[in-house]
Amino acid sequence: MTRVIHALAAIALAAAPVAALADGDAARGEQKFGDCAACHSVETGVNNIGPSLHAVFGRKAGDLADFRYSPALKRSGITWSAQTLDEFIADPQKIVPTNRMPYGGMTDAGDRADLIAYLQKATK
Repeated sequence: MTRVIHALAAIALAAAPVAALADGDAARGEQKFGDCAACHSVETGVNNIGPSLHAVFGRKAGDLADFRYSPALKRSGITWSAQTLDEFIADPQKIVPTNRMPYGGMTDAGDRADLIAYLQKATK
């Protein structure tokens, strides 16, 4: 019985980030994107200090031909999804050490969920 309870608890904990991402508010996320907009755009082909985030979902990290990525990000093997963006935005240097993104991370899971909801809407 204890094993079943532990297994159910592990499943619930594993699903928690996905549930939080599903509850994001795109309008609040657009406000959060203000922090990102200093470096990133959601427009096709508009790179700034950071690459365009247009069509980011499903794209491999470091894959835009017209942007110079850090070698660490190119080697990361990440394919951007709601989950991988959530992890990266939380602490970019922890997920991809020595990447060039000068951002300390967004610690609040709700803020990240809102931001990701906005990106899912704005980057199609």
